[in-house]
Amino acid sequence: MRFFQRKAASHNHILIMNNIKSTLLASLLVFSFGFIWGQKATLYGNLADADSKELLVSATVQAGIIGTITDLNGYYELSLDPGSYEIVFSFVGLETLTEVVTLKEGESRQLDVFLSESTNILSMATVTSGRHEMALGEVTVSLDVLKPNLIQNTNQTSLSGLLDKVPGVNLVGDQANIRGGSGFSYGAGSRVLLLVDDMPIMQADAGYPQWEDVPLENIEQVEVVKGAASALYGSSALNGIINVRTAFAKAEPETQFSPFLLVYGEPRNKASKWWDTPRYATGGSAVHRQKFGKFDVVLGGNYYRQESVNDSTWSRRGRINFSTRYRITDRLSVGLNGNFNKSKSASFFFWGGLDSLLLRPGAAVSEGGNQRYNIDPYITYFDKANNRHKLQGRFFNVKNNTGTSEADQSNRSEVVYGEYQFQRKMERIGLVASAGAVYIGTAVKAPLYGDTTFTSRNMAGYLQLDKKFFDKLNISGGFRYENNLVLTPEVIEYKNKDVIVRRDTVPGGEIKESKPVFRLGTSYELGRATFLRASWGQGYRFPSIAEKFIFTLFGGTPILPNVDLVSETGWSSEIGLRQGFKLGGFSGFLDLAGFISEYEDMMEFNVVFQGFLASFQSQNVGNTRIKGLEGSITGRGDLFGLETTVLAGYTFIDPRFKEWAPLDSLKNGSAAFRMTDAYRNGINSSVCSAGNSCENILKYRYKHTAKVDIESRAGKFSFGISAIYNSFMKNIDEVFEALIVPGLRQYRKENNKGDLVLGARAAYFPNDHLKLALILGNVTNEEWVARPGKVEAPRHYTLRVDYSF
Repeated sequence: MRFFQRKAASHNHILIMNNIKSTLLASLLVFSFGFIWGQKATLYGNLADADSKELLVSATVQAGIIGTITDLNGYYELSLDPGSYEIVFSFVGLETLTEVVTLKEGESRQLDVFLSESTNILSMATVTSGRHEMALGEVTVSLDVLKPNLIQNTNQTSLSGLLDKVPGVNLVGDQANIRGGSGFSYGAGSRVLLLVDDMPIMQADAGYPQWEDVPLENIEQVEVVKGAASALYGSSALNGIINVRTAFAKAEPETQFSPFLLVYGEPRNKASKWWDTPRYATGGSAVHRQKFGKFDVVLGGNYYRQESVNDSTWSRRGRINFSTRYRITDRLSVGLNGNFNKSKSASFFFWGGLDSLLLRPGAAVSEGGNQRYNIDPYITYFDKANNRHKLQGRFFNVKNNTGTSEADQSNRSEVVYGEYQFQRKMERIGLVASAGAVYIGTAVKAPLYGDTTFTSRNMAGYLQLDKKFFDKLNISGGFRYENNLVLTPEVIEYKNKDVIVRRDTVPGGEIKESKPVFRLGTSYELGRATFLRASWGQGYRFPSIAEKFIFTLFGGTPILPNVDLVSETGWSSEIGLRQGFKLGGFSGFLDLAGFISEYEDMMEFNVVFQGFLASFQSQNVGNTRIKGLEGSITGRGDLFGLETTVLAGYTFIDPRFKEWAPLDSLKNGSAAFRMTDAYRNGINSSVCSAGNSCENILKYRYKHTAKVDIESRAGKFSFGISAIYNSFMKNIDEVFEALIVPGLRQYRKENNKGDLVLGARAAYFPNDHLKLALILGNVTNEEWVARPGKVEAPRHYTLRVDYSF
């Protein structure tokens, strides 16, 4: 009985175990089939530019609500449920491509895509306005883009000459002026910030750009932002930004050589010619770009030699630059860039007189040599969520051995720049967030500043948000907080031939200041290729070391320090319309803008009197307002069977002091009135001299400017013309006319109709690798001045060769 009971129990146990096994096996089979039935498909590949074959980084790949961006190798990967999808591939500046793909469960499919250049010029990629790539049509501010072809076609040897092509931009004595926001500050302080690859490159002591240092031989494009941009880029971006973006190596190796020879003709006034041997400029540039697996390298160089038509004026300068990038993984890359410049030059500040416009007055010649270099390391990393992390830095060293017989104006300075930037693109909600932290440290020593050492530190944090609504409305907002500190001796002693002639006191030996700045902008696509924009932004500029502490002689006139100088602030706003158009194979856009800018405590050099001795000093001249209108047209493509490019524009400004006095008040004002900004602004203005109207207008501005540059190509030949018109500069420093520059008042009275300067060029292309060009500058041999007291070059002829392989 027990035997049967044990046998039955054993049998039941076996049945139970078999049931468990069967259940586990069935579950495993169901799970396995379910895994196979529900297995996702994978779509992967690379995106590249159809023309250059360059892999595209941060291109967007979208399948409905599921999307990703390409990594540093242009690679993308999407995990999708089985089914049919419209895959949208896009990259700013290139045509968007849509591919219909049907994927099976478990399938892994490769789809490589080439995107072609967009024929719509409003799709051109820009980065400066928001620190990430945006189509030009969607940018919320006025922004112009210059391509390297314009450098070659017009034989520019300095960035300043290229900027003269931009509507609304003028240079007065190398001082950049965007829509009247700057005057002439004698080489100290700038309201326009120069960037190279998104980082500032301004001389530490003067806060001033060196245009000839920029590597023109290796430029991808130049972006010019008009209006206050301090919310993103900080102090010195009060009036705008010039961002030079250098080129990377492409899929195929590239090498280019460009020698030239320029010869100056005789001036219109034959009596002004003083030379017997030809006056000329010559030089050349070279660049090589190549990829070696994961390593990219660019090497460039330039040499320039000039014997000017201005007496005792000459220049020799050379430049070597490099760019490198190494892609460690598909998400991490590192690089190191550098630029080394060395130069010697001599020049004079103003002419000797009306009978010697090209001759120097006495011994007032500035001569010296300079060495400047910058080293720029950087790291870029994309995390698994495709957020971009970027660390970039710059060490900028300057040694200027400059001076005149009057004073030693040599200086030494160093700048250390560091920035961390985080960027997140949220494609599903159309939002891009950019945030970062910046550190800038400087050290300056020079006889100009009491032969002592000044150090400064700037720290800042910023946030920028760009949001797209309904695929038509873009809203952009930004914020930046700046903290500045300058360390100085408590007592600064200025000497002349070892004799102390002045003492200034800085309480505690430090100057501190913090400031928040904001910006807001919007762009709305009204219709096809029609974009309405509006923007408002605050600006801020902390005084440079030169403006507060300089003590020297300039053209025989003392330049005095002003330790009480305070920062200038302001804002600018505009409303604008971009209208794209297409005429056959020619596409372009018309841009119309109305703008207004206001500045508080504007810093400008003014005349001060110590007894009967006139001196210059940087001062806060009070508040100013600039209103204006601008219209421009940009285009490229096939026009009447000719491959044509067009850049043209007209700018009108109404620049005024807010504190201004009529002529009668200047003559009869009380002692108290003579201490006001209104009196100082009027008495220092040439428009209020005898016989003039005392019109309220800021100094060193043109109310009307117009520019045009057109080039067309037919087969193996191309032809181009250019024109620049500047109306008469009505107001300058009164002391220049009355005391400093011989004959200047009479010259300005006799030449008060403005200037029109024409250019022409022609080129021949024997084959795809060679270009031979003849360029004529100042075709009509106009006698004109960009800065009062110095005549510009007469007609000149340039031969240039561009050879690439």
